[in-house]
Amino acid sequence: MQQLIIDLALPAERYLAWYQGRAERVVMYSRDGRRVSLPAHHLRPFLTHGGVHGSFLLSFTDEGKLLNLERLSV
Repeated sequence: MQQLIIDLALPAERYLAWYQGRAERVVMYSRDGRRVSLPAHHLRPFLTHGGVHGSFLLSFTDEGKLLNLERLSV
């Protein structure tokens, strides 16, 4: 299992693109500089009126399959 920490500041207006069908994935960068492409629906539990903000721990298999996404801080 591999893990990455991601700091995310995604305004609600940007996340709205997923609801409107204009986007399926969110591209972000981990603290160590790796590019991560995550299906937007995985961020839904963390969505507020202001968007998705905070630091997240992303756990995944060696093949790249998501195992867990956990918010570390807001």
